[in-house]
Amino acid sequence: MAEPHITVQNLTMAYGSFLIQRDLDFVIKRGDIFIIMGGSGCGKSTLLRHMIGLKSPAKGDVLYEGQSFWQADTAHRNRMMRRFGVLFQSGALWSSMTLAENVALPLEEYTDLRPKQIKEIVSLKLALVGLAGFEEFYPSEVSGGMQKRAGLARAMAMDPDILFFDEPSAGLDPISSKRLDDLILELRDSLGATVVVVTHELASIFAIATNSVFLDAETKTMLAVGNPKILLKESPNPKIREFLTRGDGQA
Repeated sequence: MAEPHITVQNLTMAYGSFLIQRDLDFVIKRGDIFIIMGGSGCGKSTLLRHMIGLKSPAKGDVLYEGQSFWQADTAHRNRMMRRFGVLFQSGALWSSMTLAENVALPLEEYTDLRPKQIKEIVSLKLALVGLAGFEEFYPSEVSGGMQKRAGLARAMAMDPDILFFDEPSAGLDPISSKRLDDLILELRDSLGATVVVVTHELASIFAIATNSVFLDAETKTMLAVGNPKILLKESPNPKIREFLTRGDGQA
């Protein structure tokens, strides 16, 4: 049985006195593709920000392999963050840099590798996401789907244990979105990484998820944890069924 990789423990999220979510408790196992899902405004991306160190919790903690993230000192927390790869919703590529330069950035920043070694790693990562031969292209010269894949190559640059994706399919057409889903599955299988994805795209949720948490904006807490396919069949909660069928009774 897969071991716990990430544990969200009694987590409450707030902006000042404004409560976002409370009492979040769930475990993400090593090798999971774990979906953070729920309607608009429920705090999906905010939860991701708490997990990657961009926002501190009002209460509770996030544990990585049993080690506290938010109670660790800054140096230890930074070491833990080096094991994360993050793909933000926009792709967040630097427009003035080529795809290769974008992917090279974390390697130049955080390693002592020589330029030749960095160039080899960058070529490999871009090839892994289907962008071999596009090293010298600028983000404005490639499609939105290719920008997302370049962002994914950069997220993988440091061989992370955990990949975090915030709405990876946002702005993509259905075919590009399906290709990205297939790529996420391939990378999880080949790299053995744990993948955490914020999304509301049903096609992606049913295609890639092994587990999930459902956040509710009204009650400001989680309503369920589990494989979305099983939740669709077995959850007695009408909010979850409505979300997973888009309200028409069919997935």
